[in-house]
Amino acid sequence: MSQKGQKSLNVPDFPIIPFIEGDGTGPDIWRATRMVLDAAVKAAFGGEKAIVWKEVLAGEKAFKQTGSWLPEETLNQILDHVVAIKGPLTTPVGGGIRSVNVAIRQKLDLYACVRPVRHIPTVPSPVKEPQKVNMVVFRENTEDLYAGIEFESGSVEAQKLADFLKTLGATVPPGAGLGVKPISRANTARLVRRAVAYALDKGYGSVTLMHKGNIMKFTEGAFAKWGYETAAELFPTNTITEAKLWEEHGGVAPKGKVVIKDRIADMLFQQVLLRPEEFGVIAAPNLNGDYLSDALAAQVGGLGMAPGANIGDACAVFEATHGTAPKYAGQDKVNPGSLILSGAMMLEHMGWDKAAKALSKALAETVASGVVTYDLARQRPGATLVKCSQFGKAVAERLAG
Repeated sequence: MSQKGQKSLNVPDFPIIPFIEGDGTGPDIWRATRMVLDAAVKAAFGGEKAIVWKEVLAGEKAFKQTGSWLPEETLNQILDHVVAIKGPLTTPVGGGIRSVNVAIRQKLDLYACVRPVRHIPTVPSPVKEPQKVNMVVFRENTEDLYAGIEFESGSVEAQKLADFLKTLGATVPPGAGLGVKPISRANTARLVRRAVAYALDKGYGSVTLMHKGNIMKFTEGAFAKWGYETAAELFPTNTITEAKLWEEHGGVAPKGKVVIKDRIADMLFQQVLLRPEEFGVIAAPNLNGDYLSDALAAQVGGLGMAPGANIGDACAVFEATHGTAPKYAGQDKVNPGSLILSGAMMLEHMGWDKAAKALSKALAETVASGVVTYDLARQRPGATLVKCSQFGKAVAERLAG
């Protein structure tokens, strides 16, 4: 067992890992990613370990073949095999399922969206010192406004809710669409537990609770309050609050202690730009975490190189953080870096750290050499423009030595 009851995986030498290739550009970036992942595992373990890939269906491909955007069999396969990886998926237009991506997270209770944000040298960035950005966002995945409890303007349901809110003394504009923002102690606690355990395991100095509690006191304010309480309850000897840090230690953290602090959301957006070195792990409710993770990705060059994972207590799904880019579908053009780095996260999650480190190093060296896809090539004079598959091959060849 790992920190505070989080399960460690018992991974066989030849694990079966389900994959969803994705929609739009998904098949292109998945083929490149699979090539790199196989090369990384071979380079690390010399054939003594390997991944056995198993395709499962979701998105447009699933709908065309089965009539369902997210077949129950796919969810069962991910649960059975514990770890999975997926490309970007299309959100259906019209009725039915709201979002395949959100549905996967909610149905499998993948409550922690984990987004590491680090700069890869030579990747163009809009900020002067992108190398100072080394943060990991833990975004709560299952509640907040993204729980999807909302009612359309003019609907019977919206009017019923408005009438009820008025009995509680609330003022609701006529004809308003309404959404409900649930944030619970239990779901906050499990997210913060995982964030603090990660900070301790990976050597980060702080966990920042991001919230807008000065305005939304009983939802986002409660998120911060419960976050502090969770850290104190579960990690009493390994954490210290920022207040005590200054009161008792002159601002210098004792060895082995993770500092627990909080920041108002709008203030944090400013501080991660001006003083990024002061932040390590950031825990946030769903909407805040969504905004912040993309804003941080922009500081290090955009979503093309931003990995992500959705992790729960029963299983984990690693994914590209960008969309399907359907206008480039089948053109073998887009950057597979996000999914490749998400694959490195997956290897690390499995305990195959040697393969994960080799993969990350080979990708960084490939980019540094100037071999890049169009999105980076247009920002780098003298770069060698390659296709999606060629970029994957270049990374794989570095891994092969």
